[in-house]
Formats: sequence, structure tokens, C-alpha cells
Amino acid sequence: MESALLAVGLTTLDIVARPIEDLTRTERAILIEGIVCAPAGTAGGAAMVAARLGTPTRILGAVGDDLNGRFVREGLEAFGVDTGLLATRPGQTTSTTLLTVEASGRRSSFHAPGAASTAAVDEAALGAARRARFVHYGGIGAPALDGGAGAELLKTAKDFGAIVTCDLISPRRSAPDELKRLLPYVDYFMPSAAEATFLTGAEDLEAAVEQFLAWGAGGCIIKDGGRGSLVALAGTRRRLPAYAIEPADTTSCGDSYCAGFISALGRGWTPLEACRFATATAALVALGLGTLGKLQGFEETAEAMRTMTIGEA
Repeated sequence: MESALLAVGLTTLDIVARPIEDLTRTERAILIEGIVCAPAGTAGGAAMVAARLGTPTRILGAVGDDLNGRFVREGLEAFGVDTGLLATRPGQTTSTTLLTVEASGRRSSFHAPGAASTAAVDEAALGAARRARFVHYGGIGAPALDGGAGAELLKTAKDFGAIVTCDLISPRRSAPDELKRLLPYVDYFMPSAAEATFLTGAEDLEAAVEQFLAWGAGGCIIKDGGRGSLVALAGTRRRLPAYAIEPADTTSCGDSYCAGFISALGRGWTPLEACRFATATAALVALGLGTLGKLQGFEETAEAMRTMTIGEA
């Protein structure tokens, strides 16, 4: 098996700066705490975190042939991510997001679209799906993936025994149609609370879970920020609390939660314990800037899981 995890979807560069309370309208320089540049996105961020946690990872996505794209590729490779399926699009820029984070943790984002939306499935991608133990899909909204290609990839992965997870980023109103194609092949659907209610029109997360299960998801884990997560697995519903932390930057918490969950499953943890590990992963990422924040390795995260203070559910 070439990789434990194949991460599919959005691959971007994030530039995170903190603290920025207001944008200056003069040319004077203002000293701030820090600026971090890192690969990010539903595929890029999840791949980087999973690799940091020791999970052999391959990424399927696209970057431009600019310096940002080179930085993203080399940044992923520095952590051991296999970038053989990360396409470089000649003449295109790399999707890049500038995030300004206030001292309180609230942030504004400025996104320049680029090559990330051109991620596509070919025979090499299908071959990687056949050999992966886990496939994490974050490609909803990509023109070359929506409408059947993404579903073919996930069906192939399932037919060859992979565990499939799925996440979202800024879903459009067309996303439910794509989810109805994908979710029959998804073992764990992992949207945020805001995405869950937006996509289903449900008044609460419990109702949203029922809708996703009706669309075919095997299980559903809704990430609810500082309120923790709602876990719906094997007919049970359970609220897991977040950790009581003072976040510095929550930009990549959703992607890191998914990566933490997959990494723990890969170590033989039960799905519920993997959700607890994912919560700790996201908390450590939130304590620092950028995709990795304060995250170290798997054992360090497991220790933090035991020692950090649990908040109220």
C-alpha cells in the first residue's frame, strides 16, 4: 500500500498575520506578533497535519507554476507528503489566502482564487485510490470533480477497501446535489456546524445529521468550534466537548480535526476515541499560527489529550 492516506481537494497557500486590529491607511510599519506562511486547504492542510502526526500521506490537487506553488509543494514535501499527484498548472497562479487575525482570535480573510479549483481525476488518481487505506475528500465545488468524477474516485476507493472521509469549504447552494452523489461512498462526513445548517436548512444539528444520513453517509461528525462536536456513529448520538483554550488562530482547525481523526483511526483507535484525539489535534493547532499551530507529533498530541482541560459540552 503506497500511502495510508490520499487527501483530495483544495490545496492553497495561507498567509496568517496576528494580531491585526485594523488595517493601516498610512505607509508606516506596525510591529506584530508573527506572520506564518503554510500549505493549507481541505487537501493541503489535512495532508500536512496528517503527515506531522506520522501518517504516510499522498495529496491530489493542483497549484500554479508561480513561486507560491513551489513553496506549497516544497512545504508539503518537507513533512514527507507525496506530491506526485499535485499537478502544476502552467500559466496559472496558486490559490492563496491572506488572513488577518485579531488578538481575540476573530479573523478576516482575503482570497485570491487560482489553480486549486482545477484538481482532477485521472487514471493515476484512481490507482492511488485503489492503494490507499484512507481517502479524505475535500473537492466539492471543483469543476473537474463535481458531477461524477469525484464520486467515481470515492467508489473506486470503497471498492478496494478504503475508509472514506469527506469535508467541505465554503459550499455553494449546488453542494447538496454533489453530496447526494458522494455520500453513499463516505464512511464519515465531517462538515462544520455552519455548513451543516446551510446545506440542509435544518434548525438544529441533530436534524442536519439525519439529512446527511438520509443522503447516504455512513456516519456524521459535525465540528462545532468551541462547543466541541456532535458525533453520530452506528446509530448513536454524542456531544464531545472542546478543550478550554485561548485560541491564537482557528483557521485550520477543521482540516486538522479531520487529519487527527484519520491518524488515530490508522493507529487502531475506535471512532469515538479518534474524535477525542481529533479534538486535541485541533486545539493544539489553534494555539499557534497557521496550519500546524503548536502541533507536534502523534504521541505529544495523545499526551495533550490527557492533560489539557476539557471545556463544557
